[in-house]
Amino acid sequence: MRRGDLADLAAFVAVADLLSFRAASERLGLTPSALSHTIRQLEERLGVRLLQRTTRSVSLTDAGSRLLERLRPALDQIAGALEDLDGARHRPSGRLRIYATSMAAATVVAPVWTRFLMTYPEVQLELELGYGPLDIVARGFDAGLGPAEHAAADMVAVRVTGPMKMAVVGAPSYFARRPPPRTPDDLAGHSCIQGRSAADRSLVRWEFQCEGRTQRISVDGPVIVNSAEFALRAGADGLGIAYVPDTLAAPFLRSGQLIRVLEKWSPSIDGLFLRHCGRRQIPAALRALIDMLRESRHARAGIRRNETAASIGRTLDLHHGASAPCAYSSAFHTPEPFQRARQP
Repeated sequence: MRRGDLADLAAFVAVADLLSFRAASERLGLTPSALSHTIRQLEERLGVRLLQRTTRSVSLTDAGSRLLERLRPALDQIAGALEDLDGARHRPSGRLRIYATSMAAATVVAPVWTRFLMTYPEVQLELELGYGPLDIVARGFDAGLGPAEHAAADMVAVRVTGPMKMAVVGAPSYFARRPPPRTPDDLAGHSCIQGRSAADRSLVRWEFQCEGRTQRISVDGPVIVNSAEFALRAGADGLGIAYVPDTLAAPFLRSGQLIRVLEKWSPSIDGLFLRHCGRRQIPAALRALIDMLRESRHARAGIRRNETAASIGRTLDLHHGASAPCAYSSAFHTPEPFQRARQP
């Protein structure tokens, strides 16, 4: 099919439908002479006359009638496809593929996905979990969720959580056997749930920061995991002390399955981001998800402000004397192995 044939065929259908070059030219936004020239060139390329025309009337030849019969359904399908595409720009629909770290899926997506899918029933959400960075464009994902460093330089990163604090936690049964640590140095005498980095497979060092002092501690213990779900489970089972984002530990702290220690030493981490390519032509389903995640983030921030004075569990903070609040650690990011926790 030659370039321009589709436009010429659409022009023929317009004339055939209206049986008037003047009326068809008004529909197509052409002059009557330009439309007549288009039809004449089409007939010359096809080698057949499609229309009989005089100064007073236009009619279809037998060849023109047969061509029109075949063309009309095809052009209707093309028009329908374009209308559907235009509607999809404004109405969230179709499959939305998201790649997320387990922590991002648990803390960002899971709290909103019921409301999102009920609000947009024409969307099918596909969520694939992983631990490390991934080329989401090459793998066909619409967006990725994770720490800021997972976003390529040419991608748009949208913050979906505020800064998050790390939490050092252990089970009451564990602390019944061993005294809780008073400083990070005391962890040398404790069993700790170790985590392995997805990036380089090294064991994660625990970072602490308070009163301008930063420490990175190598810990030891009987269990090594690459999932916060199992780090928290191991901690709740009394196998040792775990180091995880406090948002993941919160259900365990509220239920009394875990106790928090060294809280004043806990650093803040940068939080999580949704990354996608470009600000133009964002799929409607992705735009709707971004808007809902932003709304959810602001709602969570309001709740946290209202609950600032409340404790989220039984906390053992064994520092004595007055101390300044721990400084924010912008260089520290969530250890990749620690990604998700569920209420057991």
